[in-house]
Amino acid sequence: MVLYALGLVETGYRFGGKNPEAGLDCSGMVSYVFDRAAGIKLNGSAADIARRGRSVDLARLRPGDLVFFNTANRPHSHVGIYIGDQRFVHAPSRNGKVRTDSLNNSWFSARFEEARTYFD
Repeated sequence: MVLYALGLVETGYRFGGKNPEAGLDCSGMVSYVFDRAAGIKLNGSAADIARRGRSVDLARLRPGDLVFFNTANRPHSHVGIYIGDQRFVHAPSRNGKVRTDSLNNSWFSARFEEARTYFD
């Protein structure tokens, strides 16, 4: 999961984007990685994806779990893939490319909502 996600770093952002050739948004990136790496279909918006899986405490995060943020004044408006060491891969509209960031970053920590796992 982590290798697939890291392989998308620097891919261009596109709202509604579902594949790296055309560009990815946050939920498109998650859907693409989960499908390719694990054969798990996670479709829809970040909020739709958050309705699946089960909640996991931050202290128990594992690589491949998803982290959700309120970045647009609405719950679960952004999602990223946790890769370990308090870092995650995501496709932000700002700066226009898939990148890694830290959960400890003050901007993201203030907007963090929950983490969810889709694995046993």
